[in-house]
Amino acid sequence: YKASLTGRDGHRISVLFFMIGGDVAAKAQAFFDATLTRTRRKLDAHGLPDFDQVELERAGDETHFGGGHATREIAFRISARHADARACGLLLKEASGLGLATPPGLVIYGGARPKPQPVVRLVSALVAKSEVDVRVDAAPFEPPTAVPLRAGERTELPQPGPTDTTVPLSRLAWLRSGDKGDIANIGVAARKAEFTPYIWAALSEDAVKTHFAHFARGKVERFHLPGSHSLNLVLHRALGGGGLASLRNDPQGKSFGQILADMEIPVPKTLL
Repeated sequence: YKASLTGRDGHRISVLFFMIGGDVAAKAQAFFDATLTRTRRKLDAHGLPDFDQVELERAGDETHFGGGHATREIAFRISARHADARACGLLLKEASGLGLATPPGLVIYGGARPKPQPVVRLVSALVAKSEVDVRVDAAPFEPPTAVPLRAGERTELPQPGPTDTTVPLSRLAWLRSGDKGDIANIGVAARKAEFTPYIWAALSEDAVKTHFAHFARGKVERFHLPGSHSLNLVLHRALGGGGLASLRNDPQGKSFGQILADMEIPVPKTLL
């Protein structure tokens, strides 16, 4: 059987800040670099190895879309993962000390002081059926009406015709995204059947990989879902470990559909 298991994998810490004023993105990056430099000196002095993972994530300058834009206020979070909880405590200490003493316009989040937390990682595995007791509960069920397939739709899509304009994907399709561990998936359902070939042509595996180059570290796969005028995109190693193991603001990829929704899709004007 396919099973979802969890296990401990070290510790993590996340500290939330706000930066207000000019050049806030550059100031946040400089603050992050200084905090890491100071903390790594302390780790070395205590005989501790470097962090397994560190993350600076900003919200407010469109970094989730792959590029920062000038803004005068952002929220940013510094996160790290380490086998030893003491290392996470050192990062918190250095970030707090620098935050109180250095960058103008830095606001430390006023909630409860964060503490190192255990990392719980999802592990997908197979379990021998002989090891599992099975019980079946039966209940009345009315199956839905099947959607008939057009000839040839099961194996291939018709080729799109000539295009003379582009529109955001959101105008052509509904999108929804989620996660399976460190894998993100995006469902794309065409608003009209006629849009499907153009969406399929534009959302190649390479094009989606490029669009999510700032997040996706592994391969991208896509699957046509015949009869529903939709497709499923699967992005491997795209969520920084996924779930509770991730240091991201969005560890479950819930925003990925909306990030893809802005992608420009070539279509003929007459189709619109």
